[in-house]
Amino acid sequence: MSITTTDQLEKLRACGQIVAKALRAMAAQVRPGITTRELSDIGSRILAKHGARSSPPMVYGFPGDVCISVNDEVVHGIPGDRIIQPGDLVKLDLTAEKDGYHTDSAVSIQVQPVQQKSGELAHCAERAFRQALSAAHAGNRTKDIGRAVEREVRRRGFHVIPELGGHGVGRTIHEEPRVPNFAEPGAHALLTEGLVITIEPIIAATTSHVSLDNDGWTVRTSDGSLSAHYEHTIVITKREPLLLTAA
Repeated sequence: MSITTTDQLEKLRACGQIVAKALRAMAAQVRPGITTRELSDIGSRILAKHGARSSPPMVYGFPGDVCISVNDEVVHGIPGDRIIQPGDLVKLDLTAEKDGYHTDSAVSIQVQPVQQKSGELAHCAERAFRQALSAAHAGNRTKDIGRAVEREVRRRGFHVIPELGGHGVGRTIHEEPRVPNFAEPGAHALLTEGLVITIEPIIAATTSHVSLDNDGWTVRTSDGSLSAHYEHTIVITKREPLLLTAA
């Protein structure tokens, strides 16, 4: 969607701040011994408290309110009985809806004791996001965002996953345009003022290939290597974008 009124912006911003609050609360409780279901329940309670709903169950029938992916799980991990262990790399990915508007954000949390490789990978995902912001302005194209992400990830010796990337968001979870994490030749969609998208570097330590688990949801690296994910919902402007899901 593209924002055309102040009311639209304020409703999207309100939804984005609920997502940010829920992610902060979950991230604060990521520790050895807690289950992924318990982490999801923390997010669910905050959404309910603020009159918001998790988008994936509503739109796609996803069996959980928060996508929680651990270590080699890249995206769409289902909350359950898995117990977080020391040294895990935990990805929390939350999309919520309030008043007809959806926002989406993700963060990678390192569990103590932090392993060097997981720390570098998580830092790279966030750094790639920050680099991509400089390309996220009206007049550029989606491939410019992808180029910025890919440049940073390759510079650090890691890999983007071509099948996974950002997207339009607002009226529902996934809208046009697709926002790649590499300089995809065909990604010519123009970034226009008011356009609402996500930028989300999804990267892996040693591979660009992924596989789908038998549960039909969980995507993991094909070689079992670590992955990281960082994401915000933003609004394109002529200058720096507005971050709707930032704390």
